[in-house]
Amino acid sequence: MAETQPLWKPDAARVAASPLTAFTRRAEQVAGRAFPSYADLHRWSVEDREAFWSLVWDFCGVVGSKGDRRLADGDRMPGAAFFPDAKLNYAENLLRKQGGGDALVFRGEDKAEQRLSWDELAALVSKLQQLFRSLGVKAGDRVAAMMPNMPDTVACVLATASIGAVWSSCSPDFGEQGVLDRFGQIEPKIFIVPDGYWYNGKAIDVSAKAAAVAAKLPGLEKVLIADYLGNAATAAASIPGASTIAAAVANIEARPLGFEPLPFAHPLFIMFSSGTTGIPKCIVHSAGGTLLQHLKEHRLHGGIVDGDRLFYFSTCGWMMWNWLVSGLASGATLLLYDGSPFYPDGNALFDYADQEAMTYFGTSAKFIDSVRKAGLRPIETHSLATVRTLSSTGSPLSPEDFAFVYDGIKKDVHLASISGGTDIVSCFVLGVPTEPVWVGEIQGAGLGMAVDVWDDDGRHIEREKGELVCTKAFPSMPIGFWNDPDGKKYHAAYFERFDNIWCHGDFAEWTEHGGVIIHGRSDATLNPGGVRIGTAEIYNQVEQLPEIAEALCIGQDFAGDVRVVLFVRLALGVALDEDLEKRIRAKIRTGASPRHVPAKIVAVADIPRTKSGKITELAVREVVHGRAVKNKEALANPEALELYRDLLQLRD
Repeated sequence: MAETQPLWKPDAARVAASPLTAFTRRAEQVAGRAFPSYADLHRWSVEDREAFWSLVWDFCGVVGSKGDRRLADGDRMPGAAFFPDAKLNYAENLLRKQGGGDALVFRGEDKAEQRLSWDELAALVSKLQQLFRSLGVKAGDRVAAMMPNMPDTVACVLATASIGAVWSSCSPDFGEQGVLDRFGQIEPKIFIVPDGYWYNGKAIDVSAKAAAVAAKLPGLEKVLIADYLGNAATAAASIPGASTIAAAVANIEARPLGFEPLPFAHPLFIMFSSGTTGIPKCIVHSAGGTLLQHLKEHRLHGGIVDGDRLFYFSTCGWMMWNWLVSGLASGATLLLYDGSPFYPDGNALFDYADQEAMTYFGTSAKFIDSVRKAGLRPIETHSLATVRTLSSTGSPLSPEDFAFVYDGIKKDVHLASISGGTDIVSCFVLGVPTEPVWVGEIQGAGLGMAVDVWDDDGRHIEREKGELVCTKAFPSMPIGFWNDPDGKKYHAAYFERFDNIWCHGDFAEWTEHGGVIIHGRSDATLNPGGVRIGTAEIYNQVEQLPEIAEALCIGQDFAGDVRVVLFVRLALGVALDEDLEKRIRAKIRTGASPRHVPAKIVAVADIPRTKSGKITELAVREVVHGRAVKNKEALANPEALELYRDLLQLRD
């Protein structure tokens, strides 16, 4: 039965204070007509992209020269060029604020704390900029980091961007081959690592791994080591030519920063696909496109204003870390956290929110689900008075978890479920702070993003499941892929399905409220009897059962068709007996449809995940079908794949 009331609706005061409301008034002046609804504003933003993105530049106060042209070859995808005459520097836009207030606050799992004011951050960036230049780093060179989410990492990315060099990062829990699969392709001049990191109550030394990786990176000239565990000097002594960051900048005096003015499309980040079907693709993102898109998302969709305290739980191997860093451009203090969000008792992030007056609380759908299943109720144990927005991404947020946010975390909060990807270092669909929140729905398409849902024949569909597409170019499209000179890999990744149309690979559906439901990755879509089913629809049902800790679903080729196979990781002390199987099937049949009911249900001890916490259906599907998984290094727990090999239950 369709919901008749939203879970939450912003009051008049919140709507009036929203930067989106102020932007709408400015847009009405530019367009010469009224925009009575968000849908009207969005329609204009994609119909007149030149005027819209130019207004975003002005409204957000981008530092730089805009140039004469706003968009060239706007009907080409790929090939469109936004602000082709512009000059700017990403780091300059992030470091324009001054003073003694907090720019960065860091908390580690081990209770370590650190603060950097805006002036202190600028001074550290200045020293690093001078160091990098003395090491021969220039525009276009690569700087790679295998780092925790700590202040040194933020300072290093800003120093890199200030010169026009290109930044790439991953988290220190990546295995040696996983790091080499990424950074070996881009040949960094500098490699930045920690002496170690904390996770789940354990200090983990990475100096041996850092040394092994450094020895195999072609063209590497310097290894810099950040001190986290207190062993940086010892680690530096074990790696030829390495030094600690502290020692390397000890004799450098901070001086006013200089910023290299660069084209809008100058490369800023190299990010990596996290799939397990081959060596990671190196996705190159532009400075201007990243900055403008993030400013739009932070200010207009996130409601972030100068002085806000912005948090997103992320490692440096996930695009949400890059998204978080850009929050400095809006004058927000970044609240950094590194370690397990559940150590020691599941309250660490909620404690952090109260103690640091967090205003924007970003996390994953999996975290919210885990909080609910752990029986935690922050609404009863924490104030969370300053939290205006709770944002969720990484995987679809179930309807039960939508409801839990308001029942178990905070009643008056803007729940912004968002979805996009590493591919665009931003979002296609996300929160709209002036609109209601409906259970199970992402509120709408991002401004300037011509998002649609198409059927297999390339036709618009509503209230049906189809492919998430973007029909017009947007600024944060990748420049291309690294080592793909003719653009063939880039074209094949997004534009092969529909000509001149970005096909993202998500299985999606428009709702009656103009919102969007993401049903999972379309390449993981199930097709029993030729009917397309999203895996998220099954998870939303089965994971409501208290006996089920989590689930993973695939389509198995069998007897000339595809059958649905459901793997379940059971709660402690639970066995998969005939009664539980019946209840699982009944729950799926009544909550989804008879076609969603799995042919086989198999209990497993673990479910494989990528480093960013996403379950990896495709890798399991490959193992079940006896095919090789080519990039196990992308997984946090690759050993779990062996649990799915040659299963007797799947032979008949």
